[in-house]
Amino acid sequence: MTESKIRQLSEIALLAAFIAISGTFKLPSFIPGSEFQLSAPIAVAVCGVFGIKKYLLAGLLASTAGLLLGTQTIFNVLIAMLFRIVVALLYDAFGKSRLFYLLSGPVASAAARLALGLIIGKAVYPLLAAALPGMAFTALTAGLLASVLEKALLLTNRNAQRS
Repeated sequence: MTESKIRQLSEIALLAAFIAISGTFKLPSFIPGSEFQLSAPIAVAVCGVFGIKKYLLAGLLASTAGLLLGTQTIFNVLIAMLFRIVVALLYDAFGKSRLFYLLSGPVASAAARLALGLIIGKAVYPLLAAALPGMAFTALTAGLLASVLEKALLLTNRNAQRS
């Protein structure tokens, strides 16, 4: 196996761990019952910095790990994959732009909440309303997190070239 393949596999595995672990952290909201996962803005940042292929592979690995550990169900994984697919489609449409970082998290969250509402047969508007603080947080922080990831990637690439 070539050094670049090993590097890519390691990168995807680390991104998967980052997404999976950040999904376990729930940030409180000023509205009871509307706390949100830290993984949403991180997922958007990962897609923007590392591209669709690595993002979706890392997301699949993160979901598989969640299933194997018993922290997620098939239902959770389907909703998460819908979020990821919408983010990937918006990245494909807008590229690495401010518009992508601002819109992809809220649009993907709304799509996931709409699907959730249809699946469980509950009112969609309360589900969307509960997600609004998380959508705003994701829109405001995804670009900042992407900047941090880009700097880390740049430093990693510099160090790899020196070796």
